[in-house]
Amino acid sequence: MTSPAAKLRQILARPGIRIMPGCHDAMSARLIEQAGFEMGFMSGFAVSADRLALPDTGLLSYGELADQGRAICAAVSIPMFGDGDTGFGNALNIKRTVEGYARAGFACIMLEDQVAPKRCGHTQGKAVVGRDEALMRIRAAVDARNAGADILIMARTDARGPAGIDEAIARCQAFRELGADITFLEAPLDADEMKRYCAEVEGPKMANMIEAGKTPVLPPAELEAIGYKIAVYPLTLLNVSIRAMREALECIRRGEPANVLGFEDLNAAVGFPEYYAEEARYKLPQ
Repeated sequence: MTSPAAKLRQILARPGIRIMPGCHDAMSARLIEQAGFEMGFMSGFAVSADRLALPDTGLLSYGELADQGRAICAAVSIPMFGDGDTGFGNALNIKRTVEGYARAGFACIMLEDQVAPKRCGHTQGKAVVGRDEALMRIRAAVDARNAGADILIMARTDARGPAGIDEAIARCQAFRELGADITFLEAPLDADEMKRYCAEVEGPKMANMIEAGKTPVLPPAELEAIGYKIAVYPLTLLNVSIRAMREALECIRRGEPANVLGFEDLNAAVGFPEYYAEEARYKLPQ
């Protein structure tokens, strides 16, 4: 059986940019797969909203994210990326986090260089650790992978805001030298910074497409031309879900019918047809 990490390596080895929607739970992950996407991303922002109804400010624990990740990965067959925040502690904590995410079924873990408690990369008040500590985190993650954790390492830097584009690029270069499989320079402010990052850092790179965020949302073809390998849309499904629920609640409040799926479509979305078919295999004779 091909592992999630092996599947992801095969996908990334093919030419062209890969589009990766973000999910917040098992249902949204399954919808990503059913829509035909090759991979998905468990967003910490989205899980914090889904699980706690709280902002992405480091309030989620390792156990909560790993638990959500197990449910997400079990619901799909496509490779999933998992948001690992800062790794939840020192080098030994980070190694445990990497190993735990691999056991949960993730194909790749994202680790960042923010000061704990971290926060969404497109919100205010970010701070990053010194470069030495940032490199220690990725070195520990790579060591865990090399020791047998079957998972890719995506190294993220949030240094663009607090330390500038030069430092952010230097960190991504150092992450690659340490063995990170993918780099992610968060929140470049314009296309020129995106082009410079892609020109100066080798290896696969991810662009973060957050609607109304700090980075311009560019078409996938343009991102590919710049040099990105992955375009992630981490909050789109959460965003439209909240909007749809608000609209439905307003319909209910007014006593009007909401715009809903047909009941058979709803049953199909959650897997009743497959359940019934499997149930029939074990039906006892009458």
